[in-house]
Amino acid sequence: MGAMARTKAVEVADQPDCCTPLVGQPLTAPEAVDTAKVFKALGDPVRLRLLSLIAARGDGEVCVCELTGEFDVTAPTISFHLRVLRETGLVTSERRATWVYYRINRAMLDRLGAFFAAPALSVP
Repeated sequence: MGAMARTKAVEVADQPDCCTPLVGQPLTAPEAVDTAKVFKALGDPVRLRLLSLIAARGDGEVCVCELTGEFDVTAPTISFHLRVLRETGLVTSERRATWVYYRINRAMLDRLGAFFAAPALSVP
């Protein structure tokens, strides 16, 4: 993915209303493209598990050094998957010396949850 695509992915993740609920108005074409990128990122078992491990910390953060030992893949592979999660806005990161610390992006998870939110159903 080129630098232009990475920048666009981050900008999309920062937009306040990137996901329209399925039961509300239909997605626009750009919203569908951006939302599909997030779901594609979540479609990989390693990335899904990484997101789960980071989210399990609540509002805390996780050092990449704590994540690499949880998988039977190389550290560069973990870094690649974390980069994908970061570029789609699912996690944020902060470099401190030689380590990078990851934190869940609650706003993005809330938007994904709202995407599937259904209004209360009334029984006739």
